[in-house]
Amino acid sequence: MFKFKMQYSVRFFISWITSAVLMYAAFYVWHGVFLNDLNRISFSKILFLVLAALVYLVISYVLYRLFETKLLSKYISSPVLKGAVGGVALGFVIFAGVTVLGISFTKHITMEYLVVDCAWQMAEQLIGGIIIGLGRVFIFEPAPEIGHND
Repeated sequence: MFKFKMQYSVRFFISWITSAVLMYAAFYVWHGVFLNDLNRISFSKILFLVLAALVYLVISYVLYRLFETKLLSKYISSPVLKGAVGGVALGFVIFAGVTVLGISFTKHITMEYLVVDCAWQMAEQLIGGIIIGLGRVFIFEPAPEIGHND
């Protein structure tokens, strides 16, 4: 029937979910507590926060897949550094996409706002990337036995 590959079991799920939760928490602290941006939302805050949580699950999944690319592995051997670099790169791409689409909590966008927003977006994904790298270092998964048929 359905067989789940071992390399995507414990390590993947713990890293993926932990990364998503910590990035979401960083997002909430920044926009909900520090900047108080969430009070400017014109529709249901609960709906917004649920959708944001789903978005962070997708971001974390993309970050995990980016972490496993041959390109990053070719140039960076340290799992934590590879996660950090992947996180910063993905954070910049997300910032650029959101900026081009005009998604923002403020109507008055200045260069200072853009720089700070870009830095924070990269910091959020940096946290996620480091968590994924730490998952690779600390979560042990034994290699599957060769020739073992179930």
